[in-house]
Amino acid sequence: MGKKGVPEWLNSSLWSSKPYTDGPPIYASEPAKPESPPRQRSPQPPQPPQPPPSPPKLEPPASFQGDHGSPKFSPEEISRQSQILSELSKKVINIGELRRLVCQGIPDGARIRPTIWKLLLQYLPNDRAFWPHELEKKRSQYKSFKDELLQNPSDITRRMDESAHVKHAVLNDESRALLQRSEITHGEHPLSLGSTSVWNQFFQEAEIIEQIERDVKRTHPEMQFFAGDSCFAKTNQESLKRILIVFAKLNPGIRYVQGMNEVLAPLFYVFRNDPEENNVAHVEADTFFCFVELLSGFRDNFCKQLDNSVVGIRSTITKLSLLLKKHDEELWRHLDVTTKVNPHFYAFRWITLLLSQEFEFSDCLSIWDTILSDPEGPQETLLRICCAMLILVRRRLLAAMLQFPNKDRPTTSCKFPLVCSNYCAVLICLI
Repeated sequence: MGKKGVPEWLNSSLWSSKPYTDGPPIYASEPAKPESPPRQRSPQPPQPPQPPPSPPKLEPPASFQGDHGSPKFSPEEISRQSQILSELSKKVINIGELRRLVCQGIPDGARIRPTIWKLLLQYLPNDRAFWPHELEKKRSQYKSFKDELLQNPSDITRRMDESAHVKHAVLNDESRALLQRSEITHGEHPLSLGSTSVWNQFFQEAEIIEQIERDVKRTHPEMQFFAGDSCFAKTNQESLKRILIVFAKLNPGIRYVQGMNEVLAPLFYVFRNDPEENNVAHVEADTFFCFVELLSGFRDNFCKQLDNSVVGIRSTITKLSLLLKKHDEELWRHLDVTTKVNPHFYAFRWITLLLSQEFEFSDCLSIWDTILSDPEGPQETLLRICCAMLILVRRRLLAAMLQFPNKDRPTTSCKFPLVCSNYCAVLICLI
């Protein structure tokens, strides 16, 4: 234990280290070629067709670059990157050692974060010999999911109709007409209310799909990668949308919950910046399976039916409160007993969105390096980081109470997500 009330893990260099870089963008512009000396005039040969315009560049956040646009790396980061590259080059990767090396962030000068995250999320096996087979299998499986789950009901009913015609093609005209009349299905039309009707299921899912579309369009509006009118941004939005729709249809118990797009965004961004072109071509499949794996450790927080259970979001927030009590009882007593601030006011979004909305995007990636590398599971590290966030501003939180009279302080009747007290608003802004 260092300073009074501050745990040792809070003194880690992670909290004071510089933001790491994601390296140059995928679509780097070609270097300028030196001008050739003037030539004598000669008959002009036919002009070759103009190449298509190059895709827009992925602009890394400003915090990823130095004063002149070049990445900043300390000697410690360069040394750690060398050790990580050495571990990744082995035929069988020691995942425990890899976790140790990246727990304070990945100095991604070699743009190795995509590979490391896939290993930490167990999307790639630790034996490199199995990578091609596993990738081919998963990517083929995702294609099957899309083919099956993203079909338009009109296409389904048309194929059913064509199949019925083929089935009776061997019969004579009179018999075929009678059979078609007697076997007409009344359940596969837009007004059907049958539980197995593809049209009925389509309209039931329409509301979820509309919610996904709205949320995807609001994902990181400050980043050209996700937002804007460019074809590149719209392509990325369509990928996010398809991933979330497939996930919702494969997980009817959870479906889609608002905020999942924010958890998906860092994964998609990192894998879309993979230096390997073949991986970029299959970024949707890779992101989908890693998203499923990541959410498997937090899915109970998104299930409303489990909110009050021992594995639901309320229980998780209670664990955070107890962790704060263990490491800083004075601050815990101030928040929980004196002012009675419900932790839902500040911790609900932290936990459900994995801090993706609380930090600059580049810093979020570094924090996720630590969250994903914890052998105890991502939730344990997430709660420790949330606890550290409170302790780091403890003096301001303890002093904030003096700014408001007693009548303005929150009561236990406050319910998330309505912020009905000035004090709660200050608490959220401070953090």
